[in-house]
Amino acid sequence: MRYAAIDIGSNAVRLLIADIIENNDSVSFKKNTLVRVPLRLGDDAFLQQFISERKATDLVKTMIAFRNLMDVYKVFDYMAFATSAMREAKNGADIVRTMKEQADIDLEIVTGQKEAKIIYTNHAEQNIDKSKNYLYIDVGGGSTELSLFTEGKLEASRSFNIGTIRILDNQDKEETWNEMRDFIRDHTKHFKSINGIGTGGNINKLYRLSEEKNAAPLTFVKLKSLYSYLNSFSLKDRINVLGLNQDRADVIIPACEIYLSVMKWANIKAIYVPSVGLVDGIIQILIEKNFSSND
Repeated sequence: MRYAAIDIGSNAVRLLIADIIENNDSVSFKKNTLVRVPLRLGDDAFLQQFISERKATDLVKTMIAFRNLMDVYKVFDYMAFATSAMREAKNGADIVRTMKEQADIDLEIVTGQKEAKIIYTNHAEQNIDKSKNYLYIDVGGGSTELSLFTEGKLEASRSFNIGTIRILDNQDKEETWNEMRDFIRDHTKHFKSINGIGTGGNINKLYRLSEEKNAAPLTFVKLKSLYSYLNSFSLKDRINVLGLNQDRADVIIPACEIYLSVMKWANIKAIYVPSVGLVDGIIQILIEKNFSSND
């Protein structure tokens, strides 16, 4: 059996097709196919609060391709969610209708709070020491989701309109940065130590560049030196010399800045990078939806 997850983000649009594995009482999934298309919807949404006709057309064409892929892979169930860019676009609801008509895909534009919940649905912390405290940090193109867990239980969760595309377009606001700093300090000041869990494409790329091995966490010091190293290259050289994709080479710098700020304010010395994102959380929701209804 296969499920599919579609994530329409501010920087890229993703389709994950996953094979569902039933083993006695447990159900897990294995990634089969991941397709990523860098549409940069945030450039329109954060500057004009509107998705241009050209990008809306590209998005619908991408969804038609995703629908065809899901049909070929014989996907049993799927969910499609859109995040920050579509939240802010005044024509978001029109695009949702067009997508249903032309691609036969039901799309939900989720709130920042729901986005955070989907991300920590990955249960990444299950493989980590439950007695410790963890701050989930998911940095996207338009927003950053933070969720604090203590002893495996959710203590606080919030979404902030601070993201990589938003920073590149100078659409991040000082008061939002201050709100995020105050939220972090208020909710972490009682704890002696907090570990970070980083999710999303940028932290996954940073982790690969760090060359850490055996799922070892990425330290604040290492991330800071990696940021300085990347920043020493021009955008052109980050593409040509370091081999970064064009749509990753620019956003990776503001992504570093967000992660470093959050880690500094929460006094996080190391961040675990379990290589999961929103699409993994969506697959997990599909598993819970379909298998709990079978009980």
